Amino acid sequence: MIPLPRPEDLLEELVSAIAAEGTSVADFANLTVPESFRGVVVLAGEVDMFEGLSPRDRDPGKSLHVHDVATPEPGPGEVLVAVMASSINYNTVWSSIFEPMDTFRFLKRYARTGPLAARHDQPYHVLGSDLAGVVLRTGAGVRRWRPGDRVVAHCLSVELNEPDGHDDTMLDPEQRIWGYETNFGGLAELALVKANQLMPKPAHLTWEEGAASGLVNSTAYRQLVSRNGAAMKQGDVVLIWGAGGGLGSYATQLVLNGGGVPVCVVSGADKEARVREMGAGLVINRADEDFQFWTGDDAADPREWRRFGTRIRELTGGDDPDIVFEHPGRQTFGVSVYVARRGGTVVTCASSSGYRHEYDNRYLWMGLKRIVGSHFANYREAWEANRLIAKGMVHPTLSTVYSLADAGEAARQVHGNQHSGKVGVLCLAPREGLGVTDPETRARHVNAINRFRTASG
Repeated sequence: MIPLPRPEDLLEELVSAIAAEGTSVADFANLTVPESFRGVVVLAGEVDMFEGLSPRDRDPGKSLHVHDVATPEPGPGEVLVAVMASSINYNTVWSSIFEPMDTFRFLKRYARTGPLAARHDQPYHVLGSDLAGVVLRTGAGVRRWRPGDRVVAHCLSVELNEPDGHDDTMLDPEQRIWGYETNFGGLAELALVKANQLMPKPAHLTWEEGAASGLVNSTAYRQLVSRNGAAMKQGDVVLIWGAGGGLGSYATQLVLNGGGVPVCVVSGADKEARVREMGAGLVINRADEDFQFWTGDDAADPREWRRFGTRIRELTGGDDPDIVFEHPGRQTFGVSVYVARRGGTVVTCASSSGYRHEYDNRYLWMGLKRIVGSHFANYREAWEANRLIAKGMVHPTLSTVYSLADAGEAARQVHGNQHSGKVGVLCLAPREGLGVTDPETRARHVNAINRFRTASG
C-alpha cells in the first residue's frame, strides 16, 4: 500500500510553490490540500481554568495551544488561504483569558444560523483576526480571487441577508469578527474566510509586515477618517491614547496624513521615541508625568482630569482636543469626556482596561459633546485603509515576531502591555523577510517600515 502524504509534507510543498517564481494558477489549484493543519486554539473544556482570577492575572500562555485541526472545505463565497503570517490583537487576548465571556458562546450562536455556519461549532476555537497569505481554494461563486493570489484579510465576516447592513455592513445584525466570533482564524497554517474579506497584499511588504495592519489600521481608519466615525478634518487636534501601541500607532499616522494635530499619550520612553519618529511633536508620557485618574479607593479623580487637560493646552497652545481617540476604556474614559472641546467628539472602540465606563455627564451634555461608538470597519473602509498601506502612505508598526508555537508568549506580551506597535506571528513562512515582490517601493520606505523593529517594549 502506498502511504498517504503527511500533512506537514503537503504544507512544505505548498510553501515551496509559493516561494517559486512562475507558479501558475493551475499549479496552485492542483496542489493537494492537507486534511489537517496546525492552529492556535483555545479549548471548550478549559473555559473555567481561570475562575476566581481577575482578568489582569490570567495568563494567555496557559490557555493557548497549538493543535492539529481538520481542514474545512470552502463553501459558496468562501476561500481557503495558506497563511504565511498573522498577528496578535486584543481580541486574541480576550479569547485566551475567556473575558468578558468564552468565545464558544459566539460559535454556538453562529452555528444555529445554517449548515455552513454549523462547521464553526467545535470543541476548539482557532483564533486570529489577521493574515497575509496565498489563496489555495475558492468556493462556488468566488470570481475575484484565484488560487495563487497574494492577499491580506480584514476581519469582518458578514451575511447581508437583512436590509440593515446594505448602507454600512457594520450595521448588519449578523456581522461578526472572524477569528473571534467565528472559527478557523488566522493564527494557523490554513484559514477559512469569506471572499469579501480579502484584499491585495501590499507588494513591498514581507509576509509578517503585511499581516500586521488589517484589523488595527482599518479600525483606526473608521474611527478617525470615515463619516461613520469622527470624520476628521485638517487642523483637528486629536488626542490619541496608547499612541505607541498597535491601534494608536496607526491612528497617529492617519492623523498626520490627514493634516490633523496628534497629541500622543504613551506609557514609556521607548514608545515616546517611536511616535516622535513618526512625526508627532506633542507627546504626553504618562510614566514621566505620573497621571493617576483613579484614587486608591477606585474613585475617579477630577483633579487629575484638570491637570491632564492643562497639560494638553500647554502642548497645543490653548486648544482642547476636537477628537479623542478612545480605546483603553474604563481607565481613561472619564478624562476623555472631560478634555474634549465643546462640541467635540469622543470616538470609542474596544475597552482594554475594562468595559464599565464612568464619566461626569455634565461635561458631555453641557459641553454639547458626542460619544461615537465604532467597531472595526466595513469592506470599503478596510479596502481604503489597505490602499494607504500599499501606496506607502501608512506603514506597518511591527515590532517583534514570534513563531506559531510561541503564540502564547506573544499574546502574553500584549496582555501585559509589554509590546510596542504590533506583534507578529509566523505561520507557514519559514523565516522573516520573505514575500516582497516590489523591492523598489520597499527601498523608498524601508526606514519607516522598520521604525518599530528596534522597539524594546
